Parts: sequence; structure tokens; C-alpha cells
Amino acid sequence: MNDSRNMIWAIVLSALVLFGWSFISERYFPTANQPSTKIVDGKSVPLPKPQADPTADSPAAIRDRRIVLAETPRLRIDTPLLQGSINLKGARIDDLVLKKHRESIAANSPPIRLLSPGGAPDAYFASFGWTGEGVVLPGPDTVWTASRDRLALGSPVTLSWNNGRGQLFQIRLSVDNGYMFTADQQVTNTGPGAIAVRPFSLINRADPSKDPDSWTMHVGPVGVFNGAANYDWGFEDLQESGDQRFSTTGGWLGFTDKYWLTAVVPHQNSNVEAGFLRGRAGGFQAVATPAPAIVAPGKAARQQFRLFAGAKEVALLERYEDQLGIANFDKAIDWGWFEWFMKPIFSVLNWLFAMIGNFGVAIICLTIIVRGLMFPIAQKQFKSMAAMRVLQPKMKTLQDRYKDDKPRLQQEMLKLYQEEKVNPMAGCLPILLQIPIFYALYKVLMLAVEMRHEPFVLWIKDLSAPDPLTPINLFGFLNFTPPAFIAIGVLPILLGITMWLQFKLNPAPMDPIQKQVFGIMPWVLMFVMAPFAAGLQLYWTVSNILTIAQQKLLYAKYPGMQAAPEAK
Repeated sequence: MNDSRNMIWAIVLSALVLFGWSFISERYFPTANQPSTKIVDGKSVPLPKPQADPTADSPAAIRDRRIVLAETPRLRIDTPLLQGSINLKGARIDDLVLKKHRESIAANSPPIRLLSPGGAPDAYFASFGWTGEGVVLPGPDTVWTASRDRLALGSPVTLSWNNGRGQLFQIRLSVDNGYMFTADQQVTNTGPGAIAVRPFSLINRADPSKDPDSWTMHVGPVGVFNGAANYDWGFEDLQESGDQRFSTTGGWLGFTDKYWLTAVVPHQNSNVEAGFLRGRAGGFQAVATPAPAIVAPGKAARQQFRLFAGAKEVALLERYEDQLGIANFDKAIDWGWFEWFMKPIFSVLNWLFAMIGNFGVAIICLTIIVRGLMFPIAQKQFKSMAAMRVLQPKMKTLQDRYKDDKPRLQQEMLKLYQEEKVNPMAGCLPILLQIPIFYALYKVLMLAVEMRHEPFVLWIKDLSAPDPLTPINLFGFLNFTPPAFIAIGVLPILLGITMWLQFKLNPAPMDPIQKQVFGIMPWVLMFVMAPFAAGLQLYWTVSNILTIAQQKLLYAKYPGMQAAPEAK
């Protein structure tokens, strides 16, 4: 039995199972057929079509954002977390920045811009309105009247427009202390006959996300339909396959970036036709339309939508899910198949950060906790490895004796393990347990906006980014930026050194080829890990140091385990 080869295969197969399940996708809900008319007071009233595209064509020319913003009447937005304005022409929320989050770690870095008006770079906006037939409706060029000049926390604003035919349209907008807008839409009919209108809420996005969409992180259209999260469609899928429509009760839909989300949320008890669409002039749309409303003379129809536009902060998403009853709103973060394991890792890490105030120290404490929980198992691993070290001369003798008889060699090796009461696979368990922990931390550092731009000490200003300091340019003293594939930071170098020291304490493989592989593995991993987040490198390095200390402790307690005696 070749214990080293078995250990390698166990690690590889476990990693394949862990990563491979993230490819699973499911769920498709077809759009239900809708009647085209409804009889009211003996008259046939045409119903709005859910497929109607309620947005105007995008401008042909892209101009400076400041010029575009200055061209239309606007209503200011100012909250503790948000700043921007609402375009009164078309009732669009199309100018929004996130005060708390910056584009980079530079002191003068501007805040993250999430929404931008049509005709400006990266156009991205949300709007509310109605579709219908036989009634004059507000459109993209309609100029609304605002009840006040600023939307703020505790200061809602009502937008109004009268079509001159007996219908008054109103949108009451409010915003909370997070990233959630509420739009209460109302149409009052004072005309002589009944009308049919269908409210809608939409998000229009001109371009795909700049963040990469991968099997470990979903970027693009996202939603929850009939209680199930859907990550099946990316921007490229919409470009190639066209519109995707769903029938759902409640739920939500929108577009997600790595850290940011814009989503429309219909009333959770309403039946909704929702879809990801291609706009007439290109771009992408997420649209939600509940059932048509028949408004009799002297009556009014109301509909409530919510709009989330902000950072995907775990506690905030969970708060909206619990307090507002938004189905699976925390699924805006694509934790993957192992969410049940990753979210507890995040919760512990976030709790440690709240207690300590430094994410780097929190990662070190998490590493100590993990190693502490695994201490008994690791002790058995080290004892098994030390026993294997003692058996190496005897194993070498058997290999020399039965080098031409592989089946007999395997029998004799198995007999030797039984006689010495050694389990060659015992050392694999701690490694297999470490794989999901390592992957969970990788996903947390990659997805959690809470750890974005969080510093550690000295030169490590962002634990979610690679270590920026490299000896290739003499740690920045030489004025050039080396290529990424050789820009090995200090933490990856420490990771390689600590792994090499750890391997030196383990029994050397008997197979010369495997011995060479294990000899170069630390330095290969040093290059492999260099582009990863510094927080992940920190975790692995500290884990290696604790592992070395534990091995040294065992060898100090049992000196005979470290040296391999001569075989008799």
C-alpha cells in the first residue's frame, strides 16, 4: 500500500467533490397565459400586456455624467449610507453612490457609484410606472411634480402626474437607514369609465458587470422565484438566448455584482410576472409586473414595490428577510452548495472582528480556534506520521526484497502495518477536514463586502486583495511593477517556507518521484497562492506555523518518534 499516493488521491477527490457540486443549476418557471380583456359593467376593458417594454430607447451618444445630470429636474437623495438624486423626468432613480464604500484604498478615492443616468457611462437605473391600453399613461419623458426637494430618512416624497383625462398617478417614495427604497404606486380614476392599468417596477442596465462571472461566484441576473434562488442566467446567456420570464408569488429579482446588488421586490403575497429581458436598444432589464388592476370611476388602485440598491452586507440582507418578509433575500450572496458551512465561518469571523477591530487578527484567532478544535485529531495524525517515520527502514527493506513482486510487497506492507498497529491513512483526516474550512474562508474573503478594503498591519492594507509587497522590485524601492505571475508577496513566501518546514518534519516518501514532488510542492504553492487574497495567505501561513509547533511538541514529548532507527 502506497500511503503517500493514497493521501494525494484522497485530497484530489475531496477537492473535486467540494468544487464540482458548485456547478449544479436548476429551476425554470414558464410564464402563465394571461387573458387579454376583462368585462367591467358590461364593457370589455383591454388588459395591459405583461411583455410590454416600458423603457425608452437609450441615447445614441455617451456624454459626461455631470452634463447629463444637469439636463433634467432632480430630487436629491441624502441618507447616512446613500447620496444622489431622482430624475423627475421619467421618475427614475438613476444617480446613486454608496457613501461608506470607496473604489480603492486611496485616501482620495471616490465613493462607489452604483446607479448612473441613461446617456452617461455605465447607465444603470431603476424606475416605477404603469402599462395599459386605452388610457394615457406616464412615460419615460413625463416630468413629475415632487412634494418636496429632498428624499431623506424619515422624509418621504410623493411624485404626482395628472394625465388631463381624469387619472392621477402618484408614487410615494421613502428610504430607510440601509439601502431599501419603498415605492407606493397609486392611480386614482375620476374619469367617466373604468380603466385597466398594470404597475411595474424595473431595473435597466446598459452593460454587463465588470466583475468576472465564474463557477465560484455568480455575477449577473439573480432572483428568487416561488421561494427558490435562481443563478442560472448570466449576461452572456441573455445575449445569446434572449428573454427569460417567470411566474412567481412574491420573491425578487435584479442584477448582482461581486459586492453590490440592485433588486426590485414586489409585495410578497402578490402573483407577479417577472423576467430578465433585453432592452429594445440593447442592455438588460429586470422587470416585475403584478396582475392588472381594473379601476372603476371614483376608485383608486395601489401597489407597493421595494427597491434594494446597495452593498450585499450579510446582516442587512438577513434583517430585510426577517423584518420585511422578503423570501430568501440572503441568497443575493451566492455562497454555493456549502452555504450551511460557510455562513457559520463568516459569522465567527465577523464576531471576532467586532470584538477585536482588526480583520487580520480576527483571521489569526479563527485559525487558532480551528487548530484548537482539531488538536486531538491532529495529534493522532502526527503520531501516525511519526510511527511511519520509525517504520521507514523496515519499509525500505521490504521494497528492496520484493521489488519485482508488487502483490507480495503490498501483502507484506499491510502485514507490517498490522503488526506495528499503524494506520497509514490516519494522516489524511485532518487534511480532508481542512479543505472545506479553507474553501469556506476563500469564499468569505471573495464575497463578503464586510472584508473589502479591511487592513491588517504595516503594508497589508486590504486583506481581500493579494499581498502587494514583493522582493522582485525590492519591496517597492525599484520603480516598476513586475508581472503578476512573478510578483510573489511576502505572505506567499512565508507560506512556502512554513510548508517546506512542515514537510521536513513529516516522513519522507519512499518513492523517489513522490519525494521530488513533495520537495517542490511548497514552492509551487507559493506561486499558486500569490494572486489570492492576503487574508487567505495569512490563514494558511498561521495554520502552518501552528502545525509545526504541534509537531515539535509531540517530538519533544516522544523523542524516539523523530529519529528513524536502523532496520534489523
